[in-house]
Amino acid sequence: MARHNTRRQKRALMAEINVVPYIDVMLVLLVIFMITAPLLTTGVEVDLPQSDAKTVKSESVEPVVLSVNSVGDLYLNVAEDPETPITEEAVIRMVRDALSADPQRSVRVAADQSIDYGRVMRAMAALQVAGADKVQLMSDTTQ
Repeated sequence: MARHNTRRQKRALMAEINVVPYIDVMLVLLVIFMITAPLLTTGVEVDLPQSDAKTVKSESVEPVVLSVNSVGDLYLNVAEDPETPITEEAVIRMVRDALSADPQRSVRVAADQSIDYGRVMRAMAALQVAGADKVQLMSDTTQ
């Protein structure tokens, strides 16, 4: 009987943590982030001009960004479909609505560097008609 007790003492309990559910959760999160990350960028490709200007501090509210692509089409990030070109009248209406909801919201223009200067000025004039008294021009600061 003494021999039997020594065998029991040698067998100790091992506590293990099952990490398989944690790996499953991490894989699901990875897939979610891989799917949503491309959707967070603006859908309109604009070749911004190079600049040494300082970057603007990030704001709590997303700024209104009017993009002008290389053929002169207008895109607005607060539109129902930001990847569909819109008219100047629609820009005026949507920017006016966005600024009436938050008058301190910043307004920016992202214009392709190959676009005609007059087209950018017409886009900025539409923003001024909508009530944007301060308009920031976006540039690419990566060298």
